[in-house]
Amino acid sequence: MKRSKRLNDKTLAFWLITPPVLFLLLFTLYPIVKVFWMSLHQISVTQPWLGTPFIGLDNYAEALKDTRFWHSTGFTLAFSLITVVFEIVLGLFLAMIANKTFPFRGLVRAAILFPWALPAVTNALTWRWMYNSDYGLFNGMLLQWGWIDKPINWLGSTNLAFISVCIVAIWKTASFMAIILLGGLQSISHDIYEAAHIDGASKVQAFFQITLPLLKNVFLVALVLRTMHSLQAFDLMYGLTQGGPGNSTESLPMYIHTKAFIDMEWGYGSALGVLLFVIIFAISMLYLKFLYDPE
Repeated sequence: MKRSKRLNDKTLAFWLITPPVLFLLLFTLYPIVKVFWMSLHQISVTQPWLGTPFIGLDNYAEALKDTRFWHSTGFTLAFSLITVVFEIVLGLFLAMIANKTFPFRGLVRAAILFPWALPAVTNALTWRWMYNSDYGLFNGMLLQWGWIDKPINWLGSTNLAFISVCIVAIWKTASFMAIILLGGLQSISHDIYEAAHIDGASKVQAFFQITLPLLKNVFLVALVLRTMHSLQAFDLMYGLTQGGPGNSTESLPMYIHTKAFIDMEWGYGSALGVLLFVIIFAISMLYLKFLYDPE
């Protein structure tokens, strides 16, 4: 009787787990394998008579010699580094404020989440209007205050465009970091802080010796999620600058989109997508190596 029940349990478990496994194989594993297969072939939609000849690693070799690939990769890495660092710092600051007890705390928490809740394209278009050199909010305020003599072309200058894009990304995503870190802060018992206070620890000492160490694994989750998202950034740059001026704010996903869906070079675009995956995977592994704490 018990043996029959165990068999029935195993059968039930098999039928319960089969649909999600098939779903993952169909919609996750198959596309990955397909993209890798395409990256090893020459596939040009505009030249269908060429077929899909196998060319091995030629697409990857071409990418390594492509200056536009290296430029977009450098921009993507710099954008990710700067935005993630500032988002972590600002997110922790917001999380510590939201973790305190004060009137209308729920409203403040909702306000913190508001920038993240807005679609990226909506954010980009709103900020693009505020950055506008002719009738934008920022130039209007600075001119009215007398801080500048002529309008600033925020999105038309290479350096200013990079800074402007980073500011929008930080404004939008710091709230996401704050929500994740707020959950970590609420999991820390107040008894630990009370014990530290009795032992004579200051608030600064408690922050560095209690808060930060206990948030280490939460930081890891936030860093991995946000870094993966920033390395795949497309909609923000497209909505703000469309990669300009002169491709100076073109992220690697934007370049992949250009090669795959505008130039219709599916083989080369797939190779670029595989390289982006390798970059994301390598950075995630570095995070796990240096930050993961199984305890």
